[in-house]
Amino acid sequence: MRRSIRRNVSLAAILAAVVSVGAAAPSSSAHPSAPPPKSPVAVGYGGAVSSVDADATAAGIEVLRKGGNAVDAAVATAAALGVTEPYSAGLGGGGYFVYYDARSHTVRTIDGRETAPLSADASLFLENGKPLAFADAVTSGLGVGTPGTPATWDTALNAWGSKSLRQVLQPAERIARDGFVVDETFRSQTAGNEERFRDFPATRELFLPGGKLPEVGSVLRNPDLARTYEEVGRKGVDELYRGELAEDVVRTVRNPPVDPASGRVVRPGDLTAKDLSSYRALRQAPTKVNYRGLDVYGMAPSSSGGTTVGEALNILESTDLSRASETQYLHRYIEASRIAFADRGRWVGDPAFEDVPTTGLLSQRFADARECLIKDDAVLTSPLAPGDPRHPGACRPAGKAAPTTYEGENTTHLTTADKWGNVVAYTLTIEQTGGSGITVPGRGFLLNNELTDFSFAPADPAVHDPNLPGPGKRPRSSISPTIVLRHGEPVLALGSPGGATIITTVLQTLTGKLDRGLPLADAIAAPRASQRNAPATELEPALWNSPSRAKLESLGHVFKLNPEIGAATGVQRLPDGRWLAAAEKERRGGGSAMVVRPSGRR
Repeated sequence: MRRSIRRNVSLAAILAAVVSVGAAAPSSSAHPSAPPPKSPVAVGYGGAVSSVDADATAAGIEVLRKGGNAVDAAVATAAALGVTEPYSAGLGGGGYFVYYDARSHTVRTIDGRETAPLSADASLFLENGKPLAFADAVTSGLGVGTPGTPATWDTALNAWGSKSLRQVLQPAERIARDGFVVDETFRSQTAGNEERFRDFPATRELFLPGGKLPEVGSVLRNPDLARTYEEVGRKGVDELYRGELAEDVVRTVRNPPVDPASGRVVRPGDLTAKDLSSYRALRQAPTKVNYRGLDVYGMAPSSSGGTTVGEALNILESTDLSRASETQYLHRYIEASRIAFADRGRWVGDPAFEDVPTTGLLSQRFADARECLIKDDAVLTSPLAPGDPRHPGACRPAGKAAPTTYEGENTTHLTTADKWGNVVAYTLTIEQTGGSGITVPGRGFLLNNELTDFSFAPADPAVHDPNLPGPGKRPRSSISPTIVLRHGEPVLALGSPGGATIITTVLQTLTGKLDRGLPLADAIAAPRASQRNAPATELEPALWNSPSRAKLESLGHVFKLNPEIGAATGVQRLPDGRWLAAAEKERRGGGSAMVVRPSGRR
């Protein structure tokens, strides 16, 4: 799936191929201009933005050019992604926000994860005593959690922003109103959802204009979302948590607007007005580990990203990866991932409900007790039993293995920086590609299916599962926005989509940059391996077809092919004070990196 087509469509072709969604085609003055150029790398001054989409990146740059800071730009970029990447992000989802404050040299975070209804319990996804089929849970009201994205934007802007919500939503509102150019990725993702999208009239009208898949090069408009953004900007995010918009969300979840003629059984959810009004995005301390003399900050639980990336880095600390061969490096990286995921599965859940030993999981003492499992000439067997971070014992298991819960892969990540040195790494999602498939009628956005990140039932009744549903509980996530500092100053920030592969993508990119000395763009582009305490490690084609695979298999590694793992973006502070923004060169069609002023222009 490539996005390059989107960037090469001429303005004349765009104007000739306009498709109006949900409204009559406006006059030519309302047509969008040609999409901005797309590049995976940009270097310069004044701030930087990196995301998967050029229109969204340009929205963030627009806010920076108007005097906004990294937080303002992050919200503007995220809102634009809600238009151009609506199957990955939007008002109906949630996410995790990591912020570096240049003035205080501190890192802060926001947990904007969706929550289960207050009526939920461990039987949320059980029917007649058995777990629902996963697909049935995804396309249902049962899978919809209380959205956290609007509260995240509001919390971040109130705490650290310099612009109003109304101001930073304006670029996204304009894109939704005037439209964006459909690319191959958007059409492909729509095609993958076509069957279920057709079963929801509001979704069908929005994403299947005229009852057909949108053509590559056509312009897709979302006037309902433009009006929603205008309303939220004018009235504030309380509109989604207490106002008419909240009523629309609750009505949609409790009575999913499925076409009766479709024959699809869509189970209702139990989301209520109280669930929305009681939601809070949580400001909390980040995770932190020291790696090669650098401070690496990430998201604490309810995300498992910070603890799992941090534990794996601690395990790798004792190995000089800069001198290791490619095979040795990959072997150590894979085994550290396997161990960290084994511990994640046993210990990490929503800390409001579970006793999560975060400090222990991030301690070097615990990592050393687990690192001794790794052998240079042999491979660990998965599923691997966890250790006990409360009572570390060298090479000593602490119970049965817990499986890795499936997580949807179509999240999105953005990274921003400003001229003052502030940095944001922000990952947001609606879970599956297309979320629940349910659009809120008249509002222009899809609802999430994040509650399917919970375990539907314990894999082993004898093993405690910290990720079962509960009232108001946040499902465990793998989202891993990460910021790296040296002596209190930013070195780099990055993150990725990809479900549970987010953790391994961030870990491999960090070690590729910090240990192997790759430029950030090359570390992002490097072929990936992902081991998540499973019998087989997933490999992208470039590694699958490389000599390294045979060498690793000779040690005992087992592999399976994965066409694409993750889609990272990042920013780096260069020694001369410039920002380098980096995105994918190929994955998801390539990303978009921009700076306010290119190199040589202060």
